[in-house]
Amino acid sequence: MKQKSTWLKTFRKQGMLQLFVLSGMLYLVVFNLIPMFGLIMGFKNYNITSGVKGIFTSDWVGLKYFKEFVTDYKFGRLVRNTVVLSVLKLVFTFPIPIVFAVMVNEIKNLKFKKVLQTCSYLPHFISWVIISSLAFQFLSKTGVINTLLLKFHLTSGPIGFMTDSNLFWGLAVVLDIWKEMGWWTIIFLAAIVGINQDYYEAAQIDGASRMQRIRYITLPCIKGTIVVVLIMTMGNLFGGGLSGSNFEQCYLLGNSVNADTSEIIQTYVFDVGLAQGRYAYATAVGMIQSVISLVLIFCSNFAAKKISDTSLF
Repeated sequence: MKQKSTWLKTFRKQGMLQLFVLSGMLYLVVFNLIPMFGLIMGFKNYNITSGVKGIFTSDWVGLKYFKEFVTDYKFGRLVRNTVVLSVLKLVFTFPIPIVFAVMVNEIKNLKFKKVLQTCSYLPHFISWVIISSLAFQFLSKTGVINTLLLKFHLTSGPIGFMTDSNLFWGLAVVLDIWKEMGWWTIIFLAAIVGINQDYYEAAQIDGASRMQRIRYITLPCIKGTIVVVLIMTMGNLFGGGLSGSNFEQCYLLGNSVNADTSEIIQTYVFDVGLAQGRYAYATAVGMIQSVISLVLIFCSNFAAKKISDTSLF
């Protein structure tokens, strides 16, 4: 009884903090847990006209929609585009925030450091809708970039940045780096700031150069943070790499001309689910993607634990 009374006193004392925790749990229940019941649609002949009740009363069709997606003529192209675009972002986008965080940490001028940080993470708050509009203005055949290239005789004709399927992956990676680099730098910079400064002082006394201090102190000390972010990124490989922005990019920048490289699983799910009203089929396709992402999380976590003895769980 005394233990229960102590627990209640502690709970009341931490009332405001518990309220914040409760709000977060409520968000997860409403937007993450409850929608999980909708996964049943992937195994049923569901029609939107039957409403919410139809999710539970529709006829079972088993793995019909899963087989349909795997045998669809678009399957290979969708998987290829999703994986290649995510891997490219992983390879080029993941290391850049780490390098940039190290560079920012080495800057001694505090005013310049703050300005640089602010300018680098501000693009994160710009929506992909605005970025896609700016991209069309700058990169279309009559846009600013092509106008300058033609004016200085650097090209013989306008380049189809927005219509050439061969250029789409590169365009998506570059825009993603520009938008998210500064935001992810905050995480790595916070880890660097937490390093004991005595290590640097001792290394400096021993005659270690700046590059040696980065190599033997900074990078090893933030290894845990790097591994955790890498595991999360691997789990989101089918959802967009480091930032998970594949859908927004491909849906807004993609078109019928560059569809060969811009159409991915997420945009396909959106089209067949909302545009065509095939909610059951779209649910099955989305479930396949989620299962693969879950497997990737466990595999990357297991590999990280074996290689570096650091893991997420």
